[in-house]
Amino acid sequence: MKLPVPELPEIAILAKQMTRQLKGKQIADVNVTQPKCLNISPKRFRRIVGKRIKETTSKGKWLFTDLHPDVLLLNLGMGGDLIYHKNEATIPQKYQFRVTFKDDSALTASFFWFGYIHLVPEKDLLKHSMTGKLGISALDKNLTAEKFVSLLSGRRGAIKTFLLDQENISGIGNVYVQDPLFKARIHPFRLIPTLSQNEIHALHKSMQEVLSQSIGLGGLRYERDLNGRNGHYGPEHFLVAYKTGKPCPVCRTRIAKIRTGSTASYICPHCQKL
Repeated sequence: MKLPVPELPEIAILAKQMTRQLKGKQIADVNVTQPKCLNISPKRFRRIVGKRIKETTSKGKWLFTDLHPDVLLLNLGMGGDLIYHKNEATIPQKYQFRVTFKDDSALTASFFWFGYIHLVPEKDLLKHSMTGKLGISALDKNLTAEKFVSLLSGRRGAIKTFLLDQENISGIGNVYVQDPLFKARIHPFRLIPTLSQNEIHALHKSMQEVLSQSIGLGGLRYERDLNGRNGHYGPEHFLVAYKTGKPCPVCRTRIAKIRTGSTASYICPHCQKL
């Protein structure tokens, strides 16, 4: 199984690794082979040459690297990899973006589809069209159960649609939305006003648990970290996600695959009644 969109756990892992391994490195050169991934011209983008890498953080599915007074924004889109290569490592031949550092190591980004490499002045971050309106990150310490209840207050749509909207909560995609809904015994079509406070608290807890478990295991098995190593979170850790026809781990009912808008959902028809 290959689901090619890195979500919050994989991006959070990359951010921590980038801070640990790249902080303080000075950029010697930059090479962009696909200029349409940029938000400015390649010539203007070269102003990062000579800058030193500072902290890297993440929000949702985006990486934010401090290059004061600018911020480098990376989104790996579909099928993306971000790999740090030391001098003895083999550097991929196909890539969209590469930064070479003064010590001859390199950071290379490659993606199959919809990747973005943007450079934005710190003062203009909130104006950035793709990240300025991102909702609170799903693992942000400020996203308490009470805050989650508040975010859902007054909403009228389906709960899965709300969770996948990055302007509501950022970082959850179709991979990591499945098991939290199952653990909270909530059908993805459930309308938000029908959810009890106990159900909302259960969903908040299950989101935290699933995302944290994946981070602890290095992210999804088919995604790679900054050093090219695959994660260890795989199908054996999924409860109902992508397990059509398998028995529910709670009641043994067959797991069903249903269409929910433009995405598929995996549910236990008995545990997640509509």
